[in-house]
Amino acid sequence: MEFWILLSIGGILAGMLGGLLGIGGGILLMPILRFFVGLSPAYAAGTCIVAVFFTTLGGSVRHYKLGHINIRSLIPVIVAGAVSTIVFSLIFLYFTKQGKWLDLGTGLVFSLVSIRMIIEGLLDLVGKEVKEAIESEIRGSLFGKVAIGGFAGILPGLLGIGTGAILVPAFAFVLKAPIHIAIGSSLACFSMNAFLSSIFKVLQGFISIEAVLPLCLGTLIGSNIGAILNKRFPSPVLKIMFGMVFTYVALKYILLFFAG
Repeated sequence: MEFWILLSIGGILAGMLGGLLGIGGGILLMPILRFFVGLSPAYAAGTCIVAVFFTTLGGSVRHYKLGHINIRSLIPVIVAGAVSTIVFSLIFLYFTKQGKWLDLGTGLVFSLVSIRMIIEGLLDLVGKEVKEAIESEIRGSLFGKVAIGGFAGILPGLLGIGTGAILVPAFAFVLKAPIHIAIGSSLACFSMNAFLSSIFKVLQGFISIEAVLPLCLGTLIGSNIGAILNKRFPSPVLKIMFGMVFTYVALKYILLFFAG
């Protein structure tokens, strides 16, 4: 019973984080699965991505109802991300054994993203208020969207973790979308990546059914709560929160590299 309660609470918190910031919540789930449940890295990755799918699914539905998602404008990102996820899911076994340098590279990229988010948020807070566009369409070139989607599909297929750190900054800074739209759109695109990666991890046998059931129940509940809270937070605060979360993620990846 304590096992189920722990995982359900972890799923709710991860889902809230996902719905609020446009990420999958894997940064909370992975430590729980690895250190509290004691799963191996491969099983933790597989179980995590299944739970993350339910986070992104629940968050996407809620953000869509809030008017933060324009599916048509996201099709190039979704298709490119799906192809990339499939390719890297096929080479999952090899790269999970050769992931030391990938951990360092990911940590450095996340560091730059988080620092920029925090700086942007602080500048918005102390500067003049910026009015965000009401429309939910993600604008930009076809090439830019395909490139973003293709790059974002690597991590779910390769390591079973999320792409919010790539998609939210890419939508917000590269394609100039308002932060609430960037977060909702990130969840919509990521849900397809997580779905495809989950299928491959199930077929590859890297899923703990005992752990994934309470996690998925929790993430479905939490993601809807997080999406509702997202509407109540001003854009600068969301940027700072996002930056702080991924500062932690960046440090975790870098420390893993040196610990190895």
